[in-house]
Amino acid sequence: MRYAIGVDVGGTNIVCGLVDEDGNIVVQRKYPTAANEGPQAILVKIGKTIEQLIEETGISREQCIAVGMGIPGLVDPVQGVSMRAVNLNWRDIPVASRLSELIGKPVYIDNDVRMYVYGEAVAGAGRGYDYVYGVTIGTGLASAFVQHGSLHYGHRYISGEIGHVPIEHVDFPCNCGRIGCLETIVSATGIARQARDRIAKGESSLLQEWFPNPADISASAVSKASDDGDVMAQDVLAQTGKTFARALAWAVPLLSPDAIVIGGGGALAGEALFTPIRQELDRLLLQDYIGQFVIKPAELNDHAGIIGSALWALKCSDV
Repeated sequence: MRYAIGVDVGGTNIVCGLVDEDGNIVVQRKYPTAANEGPQAILVKIGKTIEQLIEETGISREQCIAVGMGIPGLVDPVQGVSMRAVNLNWRDIPVASRLSELIGKPVYIDNDVRMYVYGEAVAGAGRGYDYVYGVTIGTGLASAFVQHGSLHYGHRYISGEIGHVPIEHVDFPCNCGRIGCLETIVSATGIARQARDRIAKGESSLLQEWFPNPADISASAVSKASDDGDVMAQDVLAQTGKTFARALAWAVPLLSPDAIVIGGGGALAGEALFTPIRQELDRLLLQDYIGQFVIKPAELNDHAGIIGSALWALKCSDV
C-alpha cells in the first residue's frame, strides 16, 4: 500500500493527513496556522507534523511517496510557488522546494479549491464521472474542472474564478474592488448579506428574533430559518440558487460536465438551494444539455482538501 500526505493550508487552520492510495485518511492533525509567524515557521511546523504522522502510524518512510498541499490564492503548481496568498501574507514563496528540503520527499502544491475539487472528483461525489465541474461556496466562490482525472488550469493557472463573473442587476460591492460579482450573492457571506439587507428594508423573519444584532446573521442561520419555514429565508436561498444557475448556464456549454459537485459551507443549505439551481438551469440551457449531467452535494466536505492533495501528489509522482 502506498501513502501520501495531504496538507490543507487555510488562513485560520492547517490540516495535515496521511492518506492511503484508495483515498482513506489514516490519521490527521489540525492546528492554528499562525500566519503572523511567517512562511518559514509555518513550513517547519508542517514538516514536523508530517514526521509525527508517519511515525505514529508505523509505516515506513518509503511507503509515504510524496506530499500534496492546497494553498489559497494564486499558485504556480509547476514551479511550486505560492505567488499570492493574501490571508497568509505570502508572495512568491517557493513552498514546494522549501518543504521538500525539510522532509526529504517530493512536494506538489496547488490552489486549495482545485485540491478540494480533485478530491471530490476522484474519491467523493464525482467518483465515476469523467468531466467533473466542482464549486465551493464558502466565504467566497471558486471552482475547478477535472477531466478524466486531470485538472484544467488555463493560462497562468487561474481558471475557475467564477465568483468574479459580473451579474447584471447585482449592486453589492465585492472584496476584489468591483461591483456585482457573483460571489456577492452566491457565498456564505452573500447569503447572510442578502438576509440582512432584506430585514433592513422591512421584511419580517425569524432571524430578527434570533439575532437582535443583524450583523450576527450567518448563512447557516439563514438555512436553519428556511428549514423552519421562514418565507424570507427560503426566498433568499431560492434567489441565490437562481443567480448561481445564471452563471452555471455559461459554464455548462463551455465545459460540458457530466457532474457538477457543489461543496463548502453554503452548500449545506441542501435542496433549498439545489432545487432552484436545477429548475433555473432547465429553463436556461439548450435542450441538448438538459438531463446530461447531475448536480450533487459534496461528500467529503472538510476532508476533501487533504484527500485531494494527497491523491494529486501520488498522481504527480507517477508521471
